[in-house]
Amino acid sequence: MPPPWGVRSLSSSRPALTRISTCSPLPLSRTHLPLGSSLSPSHTHISSRPSSSNSRWKSRQGSDVFAREAKVQGLKSRAAFKLLEIDSRHHIFKPRQTVVDLGYAPGSWSQVAVERTKPNGRIVGIDLIPAQPPRGVSTIQGNFLSPAVQGMVKRFLVEGVRKTQVVEEQAEGEGEEGKVEDRPSYIEMEKMAAKEEMEGDVEGEGKGKDMRLVDVVLSDMSEPWPQTHGFSINSLSNPYRRMMNTSGIPFKDHAGSMDLCRAALSFASDTLKTGGHFVCKFYQGAEDKAFENLLKKMFAKVHREKPESSRSVSSASYYTDVSLQLTDLP
Repeated sequence: MPPPWGVRSLSSSRPALTRISTCSPLPLSRTHLPLGSSLSPSHTHISSRPSSSNSRWKSRQGSDVFAREAKVQGLKSRAAFKLLEIDSRHHIFKPRQTVVDLGYAPGSWSQVAVERTKPNGRIVGIDLIPAQPPRGVSTIQGNFLSPAVQGMVKRFLVEGVRKTQVVEEQAEGEGEEGKVEDRPSYIEMEKMAAKEEMEGDVEGEGKGKDMRLVDVVLSDMSEPWPQTHGFSINSLSNPYRRMMNTSGIPFKDHAGSMDLCRAALSFASDTLKTGGHFVCKFYQGAEDKAFENLLKKMFAKVHREKPESSRSVSSASYYTDVSLQLTDLP
């Protein structure tokens, strides 16, 4: 079955994770058994029965229409259909847009953004965990709540715009004169860009409007599990820092999602163009109404919805905010 948005299927290339045990027992043999004993089923039986939670997850995935369809169409996850449904209602994507996907892993929302912004769309994904980026997506691995990571994302966006402008100017010059003129090398252009960036830092942030380079900000972030041990592991692929779906504690899930929504909104307030769009996931609770009122002060239209592709047992909903009308948070 072809994808519902009229493009050819995308192939997933995410590598499988492998658990390697360093304390595996030696294989049983007569040389390892006590004298006078023999091999018997009691010695060689190894239980391979899956856990009940794993069995329930496999059963749910197997009976889920959207999960099966996502696998057939080469989508990273069933979450892609949620964004497709939102876009079909509110038309947030257009060709040549710049989109920032916060919490992009495993990458299904970025896949949709790539296809819906063709041609010449630009997609940037940020996530704490390592993940195989979809084709056509630039990614940054880091904690989005860190000001340093947010600054890195903004610099990356500015650098991309500068390079695009240089390429367009060179193409225009070649078209007019019919020949290639002497021009700076790639290294020289990088040095000039770095010099301009340093000069901009010295001048301060008085030209904040120049940072408004983004058309759509997507946020599907979730709060990470609290780490209880393994603090000596400093790698970003530390499994204790992987993202979770829900903790099973409604208030905790709601409070964590509100903090992430506010962080995403602050970033959107700094980077979204006037008329830009903002989509964020949240878990329902006591604070979501106050957040909705804040959104209504910034955007012309605010839609609160639960896509049909969302599971009925999930408390997750989405705010779709159309057309940014203010430049700063109230």
